[in-house]
Amino acid sequence: MKRTITLLRTGPQALVQDLGRPGNAHLGVPPSGALDQDSLKLANRLVGNDETAAGLELLLGGAEIVADASCTVAVTGPQVEVWVDGRSADSHQPLHLAEASTLKIGTPDTGLRSYLAVSGGIDVPLELGSRSTDLLSGIGPDPLQDNDVLPLGTPNVPTGADVVPPLRALQTLVIPILLGPRDDWFEDAETQLRQGSWTVSDRSNRVGARLQGTKLNRRDGEIPSEGMITGSVQVPPDGQPVVFLNDHPTTGGYPVIGVVDRDHLRFLGQARPGTSVRFRPIS
Repeated sequence: MKRTITLLRTGPQALVQDLGRPGNAHLGVPPSGALDQDSLKLANRLVGNDETAAGLELLLGGAEIVADASCTVAVTGPQVEVWVDGRSADSHQPLHLAEASTLKIGTPDTGLRSYLAVSGGIDVPLELGSRSTDLLSGIGPDPLQDNDVLPLGTPNVPTGADVVPPLRALQTLVIPILLGPRDDWFEDAETQLRQGSWTVSDRSNRVGARLQGTKLNRRDGEIPSEGMITGSVQVPPDGQPVVFLNDHPTTGGYPVIGVVDRDHLRFLGQARPGTSVRFRPIS
């Protein structure tokens, strides 16, 4: 019989995510995948999975699962309270769930997204080589709902070798950005970026981190639609930048002033509305 877990409560949003499906932009498909891949990889290692296994990305925590079979779980991302059968337990370490045991995840004090890995991984069907939910194109499993039953793969033996402190989401982010390819649409793009300051808007999502603050002065008009990569900083006519995240469109018609260093995108993926953002142009 297939091993499963039942997601009793999703919290604000629960999505199946792995490391995504990069390399499909020519099909109009964004990379998708976990916004904080380091946290998902850690959770997978803690339960004995390959780092590429699918887990759950939980917006502001709040989820509750019941194990329909014995399994090992781990919760990573920001520090968050967890309970096993009503007893307090720790995030960022492997936890055993017996059959019919429940795991409850609280709301993290900082950051946006917690990650839950289960031994064997979430074994939903692959689409274009990934099990990730893509909110823009609709590829992959639908966003999860209360009482969804999720199949699990074959477990390995957890090593428990990882000891990593929880992510601490910062109140101010300083984000390296490589200028171009359309920085010539802006008068002294480097100075504008270096001297500007923004906060994360409450309209941000997995498609992009929308920023509000200093208006970036750019030429009037638009450019022909061209390819976009993850981390592109598009500037629409209102001058408020948008940093494309994992579910971004693969083309766009607004000029891209620069591209954010990929290693820093996870911090934007964990940034709550109101988080301060500054850019540090790099060559």
